[in-house]
Amino acid sequence: MLVIEKFAAIDIGSNAVRLLISSVHQEEGKTTRFKKTSLIRVPIRLGADVFLTKVISQRNVDRMIETMQAYQLLMKNHSVVAYKACATSAMREAENGQELVAKIAVETGVQIHIIDGKDEAAIIAMTDLNELINTDATYLYVDVGGGSTEFTLYHNGRTITSRSFKLGTVRLLNNVVDETVWKDAEDWIKENTKPYQRISLIGSGGNINNIFKNSGKSIGKPLSYLYLSSYYQLLNSLTYEERIWELNLNQDRADVIIPATKIYLSAMKWSKARQIYVPKIGLTDGIIKSLYNERNRVS
Repeated sequence: MLVIEKFAAIDIGSNAVRLLISSVHQEEGKTTRFKKTSLIRVPIRLGADVFLTKVISQRNVDRMIETMQAYQLLMKNHSVVAYKACATSAMREAENGQELVAKIAVETGVQIHIIDGKDEAAIIAMTDLNELINTDATYLYVDVGGGSTEFTLYHNGRTITSRSFKLGTVRLLNNVVDETVWKDAEDWIKENTKPYQRISLIGSGGNINNIFKNSGKSIGKPLSYLYLSSYYQLLNSLTYEERIWELNLNQDRADVIIPATKIYLSAMKWSKARQIYVPKIGLTDGIIKSLYNERNRVS
C-alpha cells in the first residue's frame, strides 16, 4: 500500500529564509522516495543586521513574523504532517535572537530551533547522497551560506569528518571575516584531505545552483575548476547592475555570488579537486530526512 505524507523544513539563514515542502512516498518493500513539492525563498538577509550591529532590526523582525505567518498557512494548506524550523548563524549570534524566536512562537505558532555549526553540519550530512555519488570515491561537501560554510568529508560512502566555519557570503560582503578564518579553513581542508589522492567537491547552496544552471550542463555532470574560475573572473568583470541584467541574477544574488564562488574555488584549490558536482541539496533536505527518520523511530 502506497503511503504519501508531506513534511516541511524551514531554513532561517543569514541571507534568506526558505520553506521546503516535500512529499514522502512509502511502499512496503521499496525504497522511500522524497519528492520536492514546493520551495519558497524570502531574501530577508538577517546577517546584514547581525554581523554589523549584533541585533536584528525592527524592520526585519516584522518581516520575519510576516514570513512565518505565510509559511504556517502554506504548511496548513499543504496538509503537512510534521515540520522543523532551524535558524543558523545570524539568529544564533543576534542578541535579540531568542526574543524573536519567542515572539514568532506566540504570533504564528511556528517553533524555531536555533542550531549551532556542528548541528548544521550534522543535519546536512543526513542528506542522501547515495544516488548521486560513487561509494568508492572521496568527496568534500561544501555548503556555503550567508553566515557560515559547512564542510563534510565523505570516503567510500561514509562520513569521515565535518566542520563549520564562520565563512559566509554576507559576512564577507560586510568585511567582518578575519583572515585567520580563511587560514583555519585552509588548514582543516588540507589536513583532512591529505590522505586521499583524488577528491571531488559537492557544492551546495543557491549560488552554486545558479552557476550550474547557467552552465548548461546536464544534471549529474560536474563543473570543472577551469569553468568555475572563468565564471568567477566574469563575475568580477561586471558591475552589480550588469550582473543583474546580463546574467539575469536576482538582486539579492548578484552581490553574494562573488564571495560564494571564491569559497568554492578556495576549497577546490586546497583539496586539489578538479571538479565540483551540484546535486541541489542542502540544509532543508537534511531537515526533511531527519524528520522522516524521527517519525519512523517513534512509530
